[in-house]
Amino acid sequence: MISINLPIIGEEEIRAVTDVLKNGLLTSALGTGPKVTAFEQEFAKFVNVSHAVAVNTGTSALHLALVSAGIKPGDEVILPSFTFVATAEAVVIAGGIPVFADIDPLSFNINPKEIEEKITNKTKIILPVDLFGLPADLKPICEIALSRNLAVIEDAAQAHGARYSGKPIGSLANAACWSFYASKNMTTGEGGIITTNNDDMAESLSMLRTHGEKTKYSSLMLGYNYRMSEIQAAIGLIQLKKLPNFVAKRTKNAKKLTKLLSKETQLELPADSECMTSSWNLYTVKIKDSSEKERDRIVESLRKNGVGAAVYYINPIHLMPFYKENFGSYHLPKTEKAAKEVFSLPVHPGLEESQVEFIAETLIKIL
Repeated sequence: MISINLPIIGEEEIRAVTDVLKNGLLTSALGTGPKVTAFEQEFAKFVNVSHAVAVNTGTSALHLALVSAGIKPGDEVILPSFTFVATAEAVVIAGGIPVFADIDPLSFNINPKEIEEKITNKTKIILPVDLFGLPADLKPICEIALSRNLAVIEDAAQAHGARYSGKPIGSLANAACWSFYASKNMTTGEGGIITTNNDDMAESLSMLRTHGEKTKYSSLMLGYNYRMSEIQAAIGLIQLKKLPNFVAKRTKNAKKLTKLLSKETQLELPADSECMTSSWNLYTVKIKDSSEKERDRIVESLRKNGVGAAVYYINPIHLMPFYKENFGSYHLPKTEKAAKEVFSLPVHPGLEESQVEFIAETLIKIL
């Protein structure tokens, strides 16, 4: 089976972990061990921002960014429903109310026009997601936020290496949150990081991740235990060096798939736009004018033939029982339509060219 995603771990990562184990410093009480600090500095440099604060998961990153942005109980946060549940989960954990807006059916990302319609006097934050590696349309989103005195927290969990208007994503929003889960473009096994240009936010995030402490045994605020370990950071330092090559290979594989599948009129293929350049975490296609049953039949046939195709976000968050019961009903037709029509193909850097060709040939045969 060709896996839908595959972490690429080499001898360099193994040696880096072994070195940490031999050294004996596995973590730091304030989350500021030498490997973590070095990783933060290098990741901030990669994103071209002033600060990066490493944490234990991408969900923790979202939670801390929301808290640091000043969310209070009852504040509303506008976000897409077509994403992994952690995006909304972090809002609820922080005491906020998730308000779901519909997507652009071409990018699958939140539609800025839909955001404007959802703003009320309780709105505090806009939380766009860079889905499947393609940046959300950040410029109009940030313009809306600026005009309404709102914060923008970007969920960049799937978009390491993506670009907006030719620049690395993560610098337009008040903060961007990244995940290093094993299926992401780079990994630390588990882990996350928040990037920002705001000095005060960075200082707040550093304290929030470690019990509200700036110095040991002196909590200045309510905090959490969200530190990244030295082992994770050691892996991250190696993976970050490899990330440009990983993204280049993903892009090459995506272009190859597009070329091979371009004549299939049943398919709507993913693509970059004038402003948004994908990092291709996944290659997500849409079956035009198809039923959910037909889409699922195609995916099942692909899997039976050795292609690890997958359907992501088959249940948009607003339709999940917990969110429907606690935050009301929503009618998001474009989100619900996409959830019935799309599926994702492998595009990760571990693929050989012959495997990319096999994926396309198998899908064409099934269609």
